[in-house]
Amino acid sequence: MADGELSVTVPERVVVRAPLPGEGGGGETDLACDVALRIAKEAGRPPREVAEVLRRRLVGLPGVGGVEIAGAGFLNVTLTRAARAELVGKVRGQGQGEWLGSVLATGGTAVAPVALRAAGGVRAAVVVEALERILPAGGAAGRSKNEAGEPRVEVIRPRPVPVEVRHEREGHEGHRERGAVSSASQEWRALATRLGPDEARWVLLRAARHDVVRLPVRPVQRESNGRFRVQYAYARTCAMTRNARELGFAGEPGDVGAGAEGGWEVREVREVWAAVAEYPGVVEAAARHRAPDRVARHLEVTADAWLRCHDVCPPLPVGEEKPSAVHRARLALAEAAGTVLAHGLHLLGISTPERL
Repeated sequence: MADGELSVTVPERVVVRAPLPGEGGGGETDLACDVALRIAKEAGRPPREVAEVLRRRLVGLPGVGGVEIAGAGFLNVTLTRAARAELVGKVRGQGQGEWLGSVLATGGTAVAPVALRAAGGVRAAVVVEALERILPAGGAAGRSKNEAGEPRVEVIRPRPVPVEVRHEREGHEGHRERGAVSSASQEWRALATRLGPDEARWVLLRAARHDVVRLPVRPVQRESNGRFRVQYAYARTCAMTRNARELGFAGEPGDVGAGAEGGWEVREVREVWAAVAEYPGVVEAAARHRAPDRVARHLEVTADAWLRCHDVCPPLPVGEEKPSAVHRARLALAEAAGTVLAHGLHLLGISTPERL
């Protein structure tokens, strides 16, 4: 640091996310960071002392409402109400692709560009297809080359999925025989016919690459199906926008409640905001670890959080209520969540129905 309080190498990458259980904050802080624990050894000081130095630097920065030290040295940051609303406005106004690009350009870690090659049947092919969208979104640009000037190739080999594919062929005497076909394209056609393209992709991408994939007998359109919940939540955000338009108002970021804390103290509201705020980091991590499942799981988190928030803080007026600034702010938060859901589904190659 400039005044010599700390003399350390600045980490190339610092993870900032919503606090986890055990990191303090009691659900009242917005962001948590473990950078003090990471640099304490090099600084030659206890992590909590390092955290206190960083805390003093963070307090007073634009958008920061407060900073607390929790546990062994986690920094828990509370943002101002205006900063929370500003994030909602950026996601909703710019669109997720532009917002991701600006976040990764200013604070993300560059993801090494690479040419991907699938090895292992239909699951590998679908994973590579998704990664080819996730890598650019996560910060990769262009293709890197080896010392010989050839594109660097990375083989993607997830745990294979046994898919029974059968076709008819002519026997020696003109009889129709059935034989197994194992090409990735044949397996995909069989799965897409059986489950539908959206469900087939979700099933193959939702599990981590080393995990076993259990193929359902048929697609299930109910809440127990994560893909259905994500698409349903997105369709609900679209319905909120349509219905608000009919009532003569539109989303506008701001306080989502009329209380002293502007509604941001409501746990369900904070969960939606955190899911939106964390999304760029999730995409960057999915690109870096070649893990589309991280995107799928975060979409479930976002969808579940918004559906709970809708029940507690509905974006549309109820009964004889008139549209207010609170309703406009809640609608803007819903639209920001919908933007995240739509972008994530696009990365996975899954459709975004506006009506279900």
